[in-house]
Amino acid sequence: MQRDYSQPSIDQRPVTQSRLLTMADLYQPLIAMTLLLCLMLLSNISTALADNHATSGDLSQIKTISFKRGLSDADKACVSCHQQKQPGIVADWKDSRHSHVGVGCNDCHQAQPGQPDAQLHNKGELKNAYITPLVSPATCGRCHAEEQEQFNRSGHFRSYRQIIPKDSLHALVRVHEGRNNKELGNAPDETGCMQCHGTKIKLDEKGKPDPTTWPNMGMGNIYPDGATGNCAACHTRHKFSIAEARKPAACASCHLGPDHPDIEVYNNSKHGHIFNADGYNWKWDSPPDGWEPGDYRAPTCATCHMSGIGELSTTHNINERLYWNLWAKESKVRNSTDVMNPLLGSGPEGRKKMEQVCSSCHSSTHTKGFFKQGDKAVKLYNVEYYTPAKQMLDELKGKGLLKDNPWTDEFQITFYHLWHHEGRRARHGAMMGAPDYAHWHGFFELQQDLYKLKAIHKKRLETGEIED
Repeated sequence: MQRDYSQPSIDQRPVTQSRLLTMADLYQPLIAMTLLLCLMLLSNISTALADNHATSGDLSQIKTISFKRGLSDADKACVSCHQQKQPGIVADWKDSRHSHVGVGCNDCHQAQPGQPDAQLHNKGELKNAYITPLVSPATCGRCHAEEQEQFNRSGHFRSYRQIIPKDSLHALVRVHEGRNNKELGNAPDETGCMQCHGTKIKLDEKGKPDPTTWPNMGMGNIYPDGATGNCAACHTRHKFSIAEARKPAACASCHLGPDHPDIEVYNNSKHGHIFNADGYNWKWDSPPDGWEPGDYRAPTCATCHMSGIGELSTTHNINERLYWNLWAKESKVRNSTDVMNPLLGSGPEGRKKMEQVCSSCHSSTHTKGFFKQGDKAVKLYNVEYYTPAKQMLDELKGKGLLKDNPWTDEFQITFYHLWHHEGRRARHGAMMGAPDYAHWHGFFELQQDLYKLKAIHKKRLETGEIED
């Protein structure tokens, strides 16, 4: 039976039935005295802790969150209306941890007059209230401050910002894929690229989200309040389930396809096999820092890159445990603190942390041997595939033997596939234990690309012309 949140809870209703005197009644004065003493002790402890923090000057770990039992009148008004109009939203919220601790609609959707995206609400039982449909990471960060700060130091933070200056990408989706159609040409971007990378959300003249930029589930959204990110990309509205975010499907929304088939790679790995065999039996709802081996038999994406394991703390900075940059044209060891740098992170420190993850299930011999195999594959790609392909590209460019439109040039298209498709698959396959993607979808196709590039390169140098 679903609880009607517009009605008072059981503990709010008056008790009208009489009852017999029990032993519990006789002990009530003693119980009350004991509780009073406990409260006094807790008060002294909290005072001491507060003094300690005050002297240390470290306030980063202090979180003060208070919850009231039940909902405000405004929240009850929201629920009573929306459970009729959008029952799915209310059902998700009722099943969420937010609902169970009294976090209601207005805690997230309330807006201030004058706020760019504030809309005056005068429908149903909720009158003269300002709300917004846009819940930015800054709103989530009021309670989840540490998680927001970690995200702001991660590569996910720049997922939209990094594609803003790429004229070649804009040309691909708008000019070539969109056929330069003035009215419709941006559709591949709005329904494709932006739905993963995110966008800068614009508002129309009424303060409502512009449909050219919203709705959008991209990771790197820039909201009208200036905040960056999208918590709902992984913890989808309005349940915001930690269990959902831990399952591979949360990452698979973006990390799939010909250029970075991470979910396909994962399913090809032994880890993926174990998950697909009995993942439905695992304990997905453990507390953030208490999800350990035993709750699961094999890691998911979240396990390796984010979860607290052993001495490792949970993190929303997905760069912390990475060694290589595997998605770049040429893989290099991470060595930057600049969030906008593709080499964000410390490779050596990242490798140590990832080895800690692996060691919770594997021996050190197994773990170190695995990374030696993976590193060898990444280095082979760098030395024998990317480097000679880039040298040929530069030589043809210097001699004017490349077409102005790269998407009609066989050499440039093949070079793009070499690093963006086959090269990424080979590297990810090797570092995630997926043999089919390391070999058949990776190095086998890489050598075909390289042979094709060499043939085109030779012919253009010999003829001094670009073939039709």
